[in-house]
Amino acid sequence: MELFEQIRREYEHGGGTIRGIAKKLGIHRRMVREAVLSAVPSERKTPVRERPKLQPAMAFVDALLEADRKAQRKQRHTAHRIWCRIRAEMPEVEVAESTIRRHVRERKMKLGLTRRETFIPQSYSWGAEAQVDWYEAYAEICGERQKAYLFCMRSMASGGAFHRAFPHASQQAFLEAHELAFAYFGGVFTTLRYDNLKSAVKKILRGYQREETTRFIAFRSHWGFASEFCTPGEGHEKGGVEGEGGYFRRNHLVPVPQVASWEELNVLLQEASKQDEQRMIGERAQTVGAGMHTEREHLRTLAEEGFDLAAVHFPHVNASGCIRVLTNFYSVPLPVGVEVQVKVYSTYVEIWHQGQCVARHERCFDRQRKAEDAEDTDADEYAVGQCLERCEWSDRASDH
Repeated sequence: MELFEQIRREYEHGGGTIRGIAKKLGIHRRMVREAVLSAVPSERKTPVRERPKLQPAMAFVDALLEADRKAQRKQRHTAHRIWCRIRAEMPEVEVAESTIRRHVRERKMKLGLTRRETFIPQSYSWGAEAQVDWYEAYAEICGERQKAYLFCMRSMASGGAFHRAFPHASQQAFLEAHELAFAYFGGVFTTLRYDNLKSAVKKILRGYQREETTRFIAFRSHWGFASEFCTPGEGHEKGGVEGEGGYFRRNHLVPVPQVASWEELNVLLQEASKQDEQRMIGERAQTVGAGMHTEREHLRTLAEEGFDLAAVHFPHVNASGCIRVLTNFYSVPLPVGVEVQVKVYSTYVEIWHQGQCVARHERCFDRQRKAEDAEDTDADEYAVGQCLERCEWSDRASDH
């Protein structure tokens, strides 16, 4: 704009010619003529360049980004994930990751899918701290899309992480996942950092003080670790596990996995965790797996025996031949009025009587539902025995 002003001043007041002004200012005569005609420079046209490398993959990339508009916000494709899929599904296309990143950035800005994130690197001592959290994802299980609650424990020193999927984020699943994570890492961390989840915190007190649940206190005492809790609403205080959940979901759960069972889903998660041990985080000098190997020497030794994870209840058999556990009913092959011991685990429920497991049901997480399909075969034998015993009682009563 200042150059155009100088050209017009020279032309109008300096008495210069177009050729003389161009020579004096070291510019083309075409620009002098343009400045004489208008004080505002015309917009320059950006030439549309051909993209011979990107062109074969543009339709594929655009289709993925368009489909992401209907997907869950936390399960959308990243530029790196799209590039990995192009290499796997379109091996004939040779395109650099930086090219894909630029194209994805442009398309996401047009589609309104962009957001800015800021990360601050931190340093931790080996075995000093791990962060724990739940996050959600969807999976096709037996052809039906279901929400999975994924437990994640991330080592802050090595960057290694353990992931486990459950149909519900219950306290039994929470404690069971801890023990599986300790076995995966090969020891127990000195401190575990949480948000204020109900499985561990009963009431938030002043500052960082918490009234913790009885079972969590017993579990913590059994394994010998310390617990710290974040300020409510301040997720950045455990940013390591927050970022890990997002990274794992974007890179291993996109597209939505299709499995036949929860067990198969967890096998997939374990394989993905092993795969992540080969990656480098940021500017670290070693891989995640190498860091985990080094850190294992600084972890607390595993306890000789695991913690009793089951929640125990003592209901009575009702007139329908069922017992009520929490908010649902489970069938049991026992007479009406008999008191039984029920052990509630993360995915199943066991019913015990006189030291014997008489029924085993898949745990139901709905409300006021009745489960009748017992899984334990010993229950049928027990039911036959109880039936014969009741027949003997009836015969004795008739003899009298």
